[in-house]
Amino acid sequence: MNKPWLMGLLVGAIATGALASDNEGIFGFRVGQFEVYMLVEGDREGNPGILVGADEAILARYIPATGFRQSTNAFLVKTPEHNILIDSGTGAGDVIIDKMRRLGVEPGDVHAVLITHLHGDHIGSLQREGRPVFPNARVYLDARERDHFTRVAVNQGAVNALNAYGDNVVTFEAIPPGFASREVFPGISAIANYGHTPGHTVYLVRSGRDSLLIAGDFLHVALVQFPHPEISATFDVDPAAAAVSRRQILDYAARNRIPLGGMHLVYPGIVIVEAEGNGFRFESVW
Repeated sequence: MNKPWLMGLLVGAIATGALASDNEGIFGFRVGQFEVYMLVEGDREGNPGILVGADEAILARYIPATGFRQSTNAFLVKTPEHNILIDSGTGAGDVIIDKMRRLGVEPGDVHAVLITHLHGDHIGSLQREGRPVFPNARVYLDARERDHFTRVAVNQGAVNALNAYGDNVVTFEAIPPGFASREVFPGISAIANYGHTPGHTVYLVRSGRDSLLIAGDFLHVALVQFPHPEISATFDVDPAAAAVSRRQILDYAARNRIPLGGMHLVYPGIVIVEAEGNGFRFESVW
């Protein structure tokens, strides 16, 4: 199993093993020769009311009386050759950009931005006033996702974000888990996880023998949806398809012992998944 490592307050001060949080919302995780950082943009009180079909008994069993927290995260992948951003957060306050800079990466140093889906809390840092925030990057996303939000259910925020990159937008067709992987950028493959949105994508980061799944919005309330993956959320475009995809990716992570990170999992945001009964349980890597 990979050992977690955290960035201290000084860039480059890296310590291996399980350490105390630096309280700055950056969690580092080594995948072979790659460095993967979860960047917390914001943290808030969670709302179980977004769940569809979760009765009072389920909520009472899994949700503490004191409530629970939920994060908005993005991921930075640093390889020996490239800097890759996976999602970009809401863009509020340039938090993601500032945290990248603490890790020595300027917006112009980003070679690729991989998009899990086109909801506003995942693409908010892509453009400012029609200009790309990451001027030297290509933006990668599933073709179904682009078509849905730019031609079918048009979302102007998505249109503006993609238009800022023009010909530097690259589309692909992701492949379901368990099939031959489709590498969309060196060391990173796209896995279809359709349902939350029509082209929602999970990314598999691989270097040497190590792997990490970065799973976007495969779920929103971890305490309930890990043990009950059949429960979807009001944010899901297709709740039934989202439930199927959620179970598929959790099963894939559990069977292959691949750590999994999510855009709404609380710090440190990377977990080990295990099958339990008809659902799953998770344990933080830290």
